[in-house]
Amino acid sequence: MVGQEHVLQALVNALDHGRLHHAYLFTGTRGVGKTTIARILAKCLNCEQGVSSEPCGECSSCLEIAEGRSVDLLEVDAASRTKVEDTRELLENVQYAPTHARYKVYLIDEVHMLSGHSFNALLKTLEEPPPHVKFLLATTDPQKLPATILSRCLQFNLKNMPPEQIVGHLKSVLAEEMVSFEEPALWLLGRAANGSMRDALSLTDQAIAFGSGSLSETDVRSMLGTVDLNFVYQLLEAVGGGEPAAVLDTVGKMAEHAPDFEGSLDELISLLHRVAVAQAVPDAIDNSWGDAQRVASIATSLTAEDAQLFYQIALNGKRDITLAPDPRSGFEMILLRMLAFRPAAVIDESLGPEDLQSVVAPTDQAAAGEVGAPVKKPPEEPVVSAPEPMAAAVAGDVNLAGLTPANWPQLLEQLGLLGIVYNIASHCELQHCSGNDLSFVLDADNSSLFNDGHRDKIRLALENYFGEALTVGIEPGEPQGETPAMRQQRLARERQQEAVAEIEGDPQLQQLIARFDGELDRASIVPTDS
Repeated sequence: MVGQEHVLQALVNALDHGRLHHAYLFTGTRGVGKTTIARILAKCLNCEQGVSSEPCGECSSCLEIAEGRSVDLLEVDAASRTKVEDTRELLENVQYAPTHARYKVYLIDEVHMLSGHSFNALLKTLEEPPPHVKFLLATTDPQKLPATILSRCLQFNLKNMPPEQIVGHLKSVLAEEMVSFEEPALWLLGRAANGSMRDALSLTDQAIAFGSGSLSETDVRSMLGTVDLNFVYQLLEAVGGGEPAAVLDTVGKMAEHAPDFEGSLDELISLLHRVAVAQAVPDAIDNSWGDAQRVASIATSLTAEDAQLFYQIALNGKRDITLAPDPRSGFEMILLRMLAFRPAAVIDESLGPEDLQSVVAPTDQAAAGEVGAPVKKPPEEPVVSAPEPMAAAVAGDVNLAGLTPANWPQLLEQLGLLGIVYNIASHCELQHCSGNDLSFVLDADNSSLFNDGHRDKIRLALENYFGEALTVGIEPGEPQGETPAMRQQRLARERQQEAVAEIEGDPQLQQLIARFDGELDRASIVPTDS
């Protein structure tokens, strides 16, 4: 009953208070204890000491059930007896009293495998069962059961067990069996079991045989084909440091041990999750692997945006890695994708207005009606300027006093914001500008990732632009006008409509359609400047 306390509580209360139902349905994936719980329930029902939640385990009825020789417990594998004749034969003796137990118990495993006619034959008995009969049904796929069957059963859904519970149970079993073990080896087995206690015990037996009677992390990794976590740390540190040569060198060293690269990707995803947790709540680092210090070090070397970007790329790569020519090349491509898509520039909060330069030359700005936005100039790298149409759109001698909701979208493009900070700002509507106080409304539908750090970066970018200290407030709400993101979407829609209209009005295209009785695929039309 490890990990199934919600089922245990319901059954204990029913048994101890005499509130018994005639049919119970246990659902869940493989190896979570469906059949085991059904057998224990059969003992509780037929124990000679009386119906209770604690069968004695010593009476003849309990021993017969434990040894699989009870004539009043009829276990049926529905996968091998799907025909209606089998079901009718099974139910022929339902009307007769049990041989010497209190109840005649029918335990039908994988009940979803029964045919439609078999379900009809079973339904009549489930509707009006004799008082001495109990049905215990187990299935991994309850969706395949007819609603008429489901409605006549008490259904208990058994949960997959997390690695923590599996490891805890393995510790107690190994201690009782006096088998020496290393705790990291148990975590490897707990994760490899994928929520199944039965799989965890089977893998543990295999690992004990592999390790000649003991469980070591090295032996279990070798048996499972998992990679040493040091390689995973090195990979993430190399990606965070922007070192593609080190990334490929580490993958090459991993390949010498014939690893499971898909499993290695899972380890990388797990590490990125722990890094993100460490960045959000440093005290919540899971030290099950004894590596909390190293995880904390990686967490400080990456930005929160980088950790989230790498996690998303790894998740998408997990879906695509099976399409690669071989697992190693697919794994390498995922890591190179992290390097390629990582933002190359960030705002340096240590810089002041005097350290910045304008994108547009400040010559006669008032006359020209254009203002260059101060941005950071990276060492030995060109300054990235806004596209000419956007720069030209920032018209008027725009200053802090002239900032309005109308010109806020154009100003945003000059601030040099990147990643999630730019995304947050693009969903903000300027509410009012009073002196050095700016107030924004953040579209509530796009505010789930917003935090004070994002507001501070937006404030810093505005202060760098205007060269003045500002107070910036950002509150989630309902925009009354148009945010920059809404404006971009509207302009994209309008440009798409223009492109479709231009294509539809093309005389040569109309001649082709008329000649070949063709049809225009409007979904394939994309503006050339998109």
